[in-house]
This record gives sequence, structure tokens and C-alpha cells, in this order.
Amino acid sequence: MKMRAVVVREIGSFEITEVPLRDIRDDEVSIQVEVTGLCRTDLKLIRVGHRDLTLPRIPGEEVVGVIRKTGGAAGSFREGDRVYVYPGVWCGECPSCRRGAENLCRGMEIMGFHRDGGFAEYVIAPVQSLLPVPEGLAPELAVFAEPLSCCLNALELARLGEGETLGIWGAGPAGALLHRAARAMGAHPFCIDPDPRRHQRMMGAGARDGRTFDVCIVAVGAVAAYEDALGALNPRGRLVVFSGLHPSEDRLPVSFNQLHYYEQTLVGAYGCQFRHGRRALDLIASGEVPVADLISHRLPLEKLEEGLDIVANRGGMKVHLYP
Repeated sequence: MKMRAVVVREIGSFEITEVPLRDIRDDEVSIQVEVTGLCRTDLKLIRVGHRDLTLPRIPGEEVVGVIRKTGGAAGSFREGDRVYVYPGVWCGECPSCRRGAENLCRGMEIMGFHRDGGFAEYVIAPVQSLLPVPEGLAPELAVFAEPLSCCLNALELARLGEGETLGIWGAGPAGALLHRAARAMGAHPFCIDPDPRRHQRMMGAGARDGRTFDVCIVAVGAVAAYEDALGALNPRGRLVVFSGLHPSEDRLPVSFNQLHYYEQTLVGAYGCQFRHGRRALDLIASGEVPVADLISHRLPLEKLEEGLDIVANRGGMKVHLYP
């Protein structure tokens, strides 16, 4: 069987072509992709490259679809089930996995990076990585579970508490999800972004104007944002490194005396754990974290280049592809 797919063979370009769909193993299922999210990581992967990328590759790590074929060890999953695919495959045995941090697994394989992803008509995924989509939840809403999971991981690592203030640098899709998840937790979020179009989606947004915060999360890959966030921490404040920087820019001056005298904390946040996906689906299905209004573009696979330009130019919010 063949399928239409986006294939990256070298950094800076891609092709949309027909490729064979391989046979599934006992512990895998074949999923017909209903919707896949396009994010800045996909933009970076295709046009710049990524630390975790191996080529050739079909990108796409935000996937919801319907199971069309199951292996012999599919457990409770059946053909016709709608599922969200957690993008990672973890070993379960290394120190990180034993601590419940499978996103840091030494042998982690990420869909769209180490193995083929969802910019295709079908994707093959291990049963280990599947979560059922709640009854009645539309696929294009359920697919927000992946980016929301990453935000939940960041907020968890920040130890964000009810009533605390949160500064979020960047009011794009990730910033908006961080903002809404924080509000659902009873915190008081504020977004800092120079683009006034994006402020309108959040209550509490604009210029920082001297505000300081209990927690700062930088959801944009900009050195200036990190420098501003470091200066905006309250005593015992926590800064979450949510967005990566270009390797040429990833050495920032930090005042260790500031961290020392004010008992402040810096913590990294990368991806998410499987359990965050379950929580994200619950938050979306219940309406506690609304997401429908964040979809700005719905495109067929053939318009991926247009979608990448939208993301690159911040010309919208969430771009969805429908293979």
C-alpha cells in the first residue's frame, strides 16, 4: 500500500510524494491521520535542522487519527478507535524513565524526528504511545493535546501555585496555551509580546511595564526575552527555559549573585511525559482550556509551504494540516 506524504531528504527542502506504508508489528497500529498540527519546531526541522532529526524523514509530531489496522498486541484498542498519539517511544528502564521523565529517556525516539510522523495519510505508532480521544471531542481540538502537554510539563516544573503571578514571553500558540492552562490552575498569567494582534486573545497581556512575577516562562526563541525574564523574577521566582535558542546564542550572562541572594531558580522544560497527554485531553474536553479559537488556518498537505510561511512570519495562530 502507498500513501501521500511529506518527505524531508535534506535540510531546507521537502517533497510531497507517494511512499510505501510498511507492515505493522504486533505492538503497533496503523492510523489514518485526520489532522496534524504544524508548529515552529516543524519549521525549524525542515528549514534549519534539529538536534534530534535523522533523515530521510516524514515530519509531524502532533497527530490525531483513526486506527485502521492493529497488530496482535493492541490491547484494548480496536479498528475504528480515534486516538491521540503521544510522539515519544521510551525504554522504561533507564534512570529517566524510572523517575517518570520518559521524555528524557536515553533511547527516546520521537515521531517526526527519529521515526516517521503525521505529515502523511497514515502513520504507524506503537500501542504504548496511544491515548483514546474522549467521546465527542473533535479531532482538530484533540490534536492540541501535544502542545498543551508541553505547557503542562513546563508549569509543573515551575511549581506554579494557585494565586501566583506568571509572566509568559510570547503570545503565539504555546504562549496562549500556557496562559489558559495557568488560569485553569488558579494562577494570574500575563503575556509579553510586541504583536498587538496576539494580545487580543488573552486577558492580561501587553508590555511588561516593570511588572515582576513569581514564575517566568519564555515561549519564544529570543535572547532579549530571556534577558528581560531574568530581570522580572520576584524573590524565590522560577524561570522556565521553555524555548530553545540557536547554538550561537545559547550562552547568556546570568547574575549568580541575583540567584543566590533572592533564592531564585532556573529550570529547563523539554517536551512532555505520556501522562501529560491524558491530562491535556481532559482539560480540552471539559472546556477548562478552550482551544477552538486558536485555529487560524486549515490547510491540505499540499499547502505545507504556505503553512510554513505563516508560522515563520507569525501570520496566524495554530495551523492545522489535513492529510
